[in-house]
Amino acid sequence: MDMQHADSARNRRYTVVAHRDLVKVTLDIRRSEFIGMIRRVDSEDEARAWIDEVRGEHHAATHVVPAFVLGADRDVQRSSDDGEPAGTAGMPMIQALTNYRAVHDGEEFSDVSDICAIVVRYFGGVKLGAGGLVRAYSDTAVAALEQTPLIVRKRMLVVTVEAPHADVGRVENELRSAHYEVLGTEYAGRAATVTVGLDDADNALADFNGHLASMTAGESQGVAIGTQWQDVAR
Repeated sequence: MDMQHADSARNRRYTVVAHRDLVKVTLDIRRSEFIGMIRRVDSEDEARAWIDEVRGEHHAATHVVPAFVLGADRDVQRSSDDGEPAGTAGMPMIQALTNYRAVHDGEEFSDVSDICAIVVRYFGGVKLGAGGLVRAYSDTAVAALEQTPLIVRKRMLVVTVEAPHADVGRVENELRSAHYEVLGTEYAGRAATVTVGLDDADNALADFNGHLASMTAGESQGVAIGTQWQDVAR
């Protein structure tokens, strides 16, 4: 398992794009074509590589404007106006990303990260002015975001639980029924090992072991092996 050093992050959860597929929308704004694209990225290098790829594909475009936000604390934020007047393209897209309100379990969160947005503009002959450009780039980014499936990413305490092969199916089902995040199961050796992700909170392991004790008549106990960031369904 790829364990990550997550202790430096202040936040314990944030919102990310749910998959690696490209999301793409097109808006026609006063004869100009604005193509908005969203993709999940894990690093600045990955974001810049994709930006270069899009620039190559749209070499005839008037402008290719990128913006990306990275990290649980969103401490990496980069953008470019790519020839548009300063402050009219890249920064409005950054603001669209950072202000976007994702909804999880009926609650709103402005915490989208690990995301890159690109807006490609093909000029149609009508100048939009500074205010019009800000709205066009922001609206295109938001339109792409609205088509983007989002999911929660949590910093989780990773715990392993050993159970007899004959009982592991029941243990897995009961853990899932209790809304624990089962990350996987290994069947090597005399006992199976179930890996579980818990919320990274002070009492999480003690609470989990209390529940596990009642589930297994005290025969199993969770052992913490580290922390990692994990996409979860809620």
